[in-house]
Amino acid sequence: MQNSKIKFVFFGSSRFSEFVLDELKNEDFFPILDITDAKKPLPTLEELRELEPDLFIVASFGKILPKDLIDLPKYKTLNVHPSILPELRGPAPIQNLIMGKGEVGVTIMHMDEKMDHGPILVQEKVEIEPWPDHYDVVEEKLARAGGKLLAAAIPVWIDGTLQAETQDESKATIIKMIKKEDGLLDLNAPAQESLSKVLAYSTWPGAYFFFTKKTGDEVRIVVKDAQVVDGKFESVRVIPAGKKEMNWQDFLRGNT
Repeated sequence: MQNSKIKFVFFGSSRFSEFVLDELKNEDFFPILDITDAKKPLPTLEELRELEPDLFIVASFGKILPKDLIDLPKYKTLNVHPSILPELRGPAPIQNLIMGKGEVGVTIMHMDEKMDHGPILVQEKVEIEPWPDHYDVVEEKLARAGGKLLAAAIPVWIDGTLQAETQDESKATIIKMIKKEDGLLDLNAPAQESLSKVLAYSTWPGAYFFFTKKTGDEVRIVVKDAQVVDGKFESVRVIPAGKKEMNWQDFLRGNT
């Protein structure tokens, strides 16, 4: 079957999803329906059935899909996940990769009703240099790698020559949802740990600490960029509360 003739519905509601779909389109895969808003009601099963889809594809959709939906297409539902499963199951794998947990890579799996649990079709480690890097950079590189891997997997999945393998539950790790308060930096922590946190949370929620100015006032400082020099963590670009982004040294000159 030619790629352009494969009828699939795409579920994705993030930048990660956009890059995955972009890579699919580069290989002549175009969805018959692109569902981009996880907050809106999904089409009914009957509406989806009328499309006669071969496949559903899910990439960072942000909503749990029911079993009767994921089992509807002839070739079921495939998912692109930015980790080497079963490591880093859950809502924030990219942030955790940047902070040094798990292997950097992507997984294509046959989706089931449990979170990141389905059988694995194919996996690929991804080299990203420099490492670690800011979240949006890592997100795009993993998404594009996942899109290319998926594009290669779809035809052999459909013709039956690619078999899925059950995940090893003994190796599974579960990660939690990130909260705003998780961005608080411990400036006494190892320098590389603090730098990784800045990079991992650079898009959201932002890594931050509190600084006491010469006036005695305490201000919240969001660190947008940082570096490790001679084993010490150094802020480079910051956003003081109520101010625009600036160089850290410029902030210090006016406040110490």
